[in-house]
Amino acid sequence: MSSDRLIIFDTTLRDGEQSPGCTMNFQEKLRMAHQLEILGVDVLEAGFPASSQGDFESVQAIARQAGPDIQICGLARCMHSDIQRCWDAIKDAAKPRIHTFISTSELHMKYKLRKEPEQVIAMINDCVSFAASLTPNVEFSCEDASRSDKDFLCRACATAIAAGATTINLPDTVGYAEPAEYAELIGYVIRNTEGAEKAIFSVHCHDDLGLAVANSLAALSVGARQIEVALCGIGERAGNAALEEVAMNAMVRKDFFGLESNIVTEQLYPSCRLLSMIIGKPIPNNKAIIGANAFAHESGIHQDGMIKNRQTYEIMTPASVGRKETNLVIGKHSGRNAVRVKFEALGFKLSEEQLETVFEAVKDLADRKKVIYDEDLMAMVQEKIYRQPDIYRLRHVSSQSSDTGGVPPTAAVLMDVNGEERSAAGFGVGPVDAIFNVIADMVGRTPQLEQYAINAITGGTDALGEVTVRISEKGHSAIGRGAHPDILVASAKAYVNALNRLVEIERTGMRLHSQHEN
Repeated sequence: MSSDRLIIFDTTLRDGEQSPGCTMNFQEKLRMAHQLEILGVDVLEAGFPASSQGDFESVQAIARQAGPDIQICGLARCMHSDIQRCWDAIKDAAKPRIHTFISTSELHMKYKLRKEPEQVIAMINDCVSFAASLTPNVEFSCEDASRSDKDFLCRACATAIAAGATTINLPDTVGYAEPAEYAELIGYVIRNTEGAEKAIFSVHCHDDLGLAVANSLAALSVGARQIEVALCGIGERAGNAALEEVAMNAMVRKDFFGLESNIVTEQLYPSCRLLSMIIGKPIPNNKAIIGANAFAHESGIHQDGMIKNRQTYEIMTPASVGRKETNLVIGKHSGRNAVRVKFEALGFKLSEEQLETVFEAVKDLADRKKVIYDEDLMAMVQEKIYRQPDIYRLRHVSSQSSDTGGVPPTAAVLMDVNGEERSAAGFGVGPVDAIFNVIADMVGRTPQLEQYAINAITGGTDALGEVTVRISEKGHSAIGRGAHPDILVASAKAYVNALNRLVEIERTGMRLHSQHEN
């Protein structure tokens, strides 16, 4: 079933969230899902409902909040219990989709499944038929397709289509394929699968050899019409094909691909920026499409060309992906309505209570910072609105440090611990270490600091600083983030946020990841 329409299947909230350090809480998943809907993805894989109660609840909530045009998908192994659990989570969506999978490579069947090929074929028929009895929108994936026997793949796909699958996914699960080789495989399966004309063929490529986007695009030339992607390419191991790169390839090189997608490209940077804030991982400067250097020109020859004609060195504009120049609109004299309109333009629909919260935060920031950028506002709304309720809440922090070698760096902290106000002071080898030591003592924990990173959200000496920390304790790990013009305050907020997330992870139990990596 081929056409000139490219279907974008986003798995940021499923495969992407399985990436180490990228776990999101309930509210963050809802916020990210809403932004993906604004971005215009066709299918949103919201999670793996059978993996945990928390995943089930977040998928169910996403399905219930979704609009009428987006398909909400849940992942399920080829097991009746998984498929039923998936359906129970997504059934309230206007357009629900069940995505079920099983391994088809000899390696996986022998060592992972410990099943004979005939048993796998029988499972495909049985489970896809069951899924199709619940919804006509069923996707079937051949896990490790790129290392599977071609003829067995054709048989597996034909079985799934006959049982009711309308989308067939042929993933490069371990990022092993090369573009020409992968395109040949996809073309062979489409040409030699009975009933292929009744299904849309999809690809899901991992980036272990740096070819996820290249392999995905190569498959389009032989008839694939759905690409499974994640924002910023996050996902298992080296990650997935990056949504923003696939979308801009399709747009910029429409002359080559001849395909249309539903992606609102102006929402690409805001979407990736939101993800970056949620998972606490900065966007690399040299990241294609959305990195800070993607539209920067330092070479004199390049600058001269840009002055004469931007097209000499730019094949797309910053505005086409949602990047804007300095924005000075919002400041200390802005009214509530201007703030509301600004946040709506950034993709945030705020309630009156939320608007009041961010309005006061805008005023407070404007008193300390001359220029407020869009990135500052996005960090602010994430900090004030979309982070989980705090068991620990930072009130005030101060620190002292000197290079004279006399008094060691000191910190004093005032915070709420389980609703009780506490204060303490202490020392460290540096001001950040002192702050972290005091906070850890106050909450009675001894986490290990695994990562500490600082990122200036915008330029200038008064830039809003964003700090990301990763801590671990007793086998659990959590990422926290905080933003503030004072980097020491941002550090304290990030550490407290990480402690809150650690408590939440311990309370709900570690998320059970699928063994499915496609």
